[in-house]
Amino acid sequence: MVYNRLFLRSGLSEIPTRQDRLSTTRKPPRIHDVARLAGVSVATVSRAMSNPSIVSESARRAVEQAIAETGYTLNVAARNLRQQQVGGVLALVPKLANPFFSVILSGIADVLRGNGLNLLVLDTSIQGGNGRREAIGAYLNRSRSDGVIVLDGGLDADLFRQPNCPPVVQACEWIEGLEAPRVLADNAEGARLAIDHLIGVGHRRILHLTGPEGNSLTCARRQGVLAGLDEAGQPEAATTRMSGDFSLRSGHAAAARLLEMADRPTAVFCDNDEMAIGLMNGLAQAGLRVPQDISVVGFDNIEMSAYALPPLTTIRQHRDRLGRRAATILLARMHGEGSADEEVLPVELLLRASTAAPAE
Repeated sequence: MVYNRLFLRSGLSEIPTRQDRLSTTRKPPRIHDVARLAGVSVATVSRAMSNPSIVSESARRAVEQAIAETGYTLNVAARNLRQQQVGGVLALVPKLANPFFSVILSGIADVLRGNGLNLLVLDTSIQGGNGRREAIGAYLNRSRSDGVIVLDGGLDADLFRQPNCPPVVQACEWIEGLEAPRVLADNAEGARLAIDHLIGVGHRRILHLTGPEGNSLTCARRQGVLAGLDEAGQPEAATTRMSGDFSLRSGHAAAARLLEMADRPTAVFCDNDEMAIGLMNGLAQAGLRVPQDISVVGFDNIEMSAYALPPLTTIRQHRDRLGRRAATILLARMHGEGSADEEVLPVELLLRASTAAPAE
């Protein structure tokens, strides 16, 4: 009787026997219990959980109700073992500290989580020295990941040609010679929009602060700069080119070099927001005002660009969408579907307070 009173106080409408309680304690609910309660086969329960669109609505509802009543949870580890999966996807990131990648990785993780997979992240910048290739290559194995999303265009294509390499998708940056799907922002169009805007408000002496030489983004954005100049009837000589490395520090260093130029530019287009923000900081320290003395445009629309002083005019990439598309395409590749196509996502110009007509 004591046992029954305790159960009545809990608010349950039915009082199980002691045998039932002990049985529940010893054995967690199994998929067979769900199938029996729902009145369907084990295969139907499995399909309802992994691909509900192919199960009838009545069967799906019965399974959902049975899962709720039994408290059954999918054993992801056991499923992965049966399917010979590790249960994780590897993302190769060139510099994890760069805030640009956070939203992309979040989009990737959301899609993977919905498919019972984990996201593993490797910062390729910390794998330095002569062992860098071997250190990264050791992760490109089906025993360590079920798929790979490459966000580092500076890697060697041969790394991904080893026999046991899992399916690969490239995102943001890309590696020449690597036959794998690409999901990219329209980098050339973004740079063209930036130059079109600066020329449109009257700038004729424009500095292009680029990313590292040979980087895929650097090349694509330079093409967009030249296309913008050509459309405006301006010669290539209308822009001065200066190399950076996508970091705040290189943007700040560029400000010092800009101040030494005899024919100082009236505007700067930077290949990413971090360099643009570093540049504006360096210019402010030297007593120059943005945009009164010099206009600045960035690329990426990272979170801090809206809070810079002044807020930064920039090219917006839809990073969450980019990450989600990369993960979706990779999942298809992991199931033997899809092809090595390139998908280019649109970009847009965000006008903020860092650009204006030149003072002269």
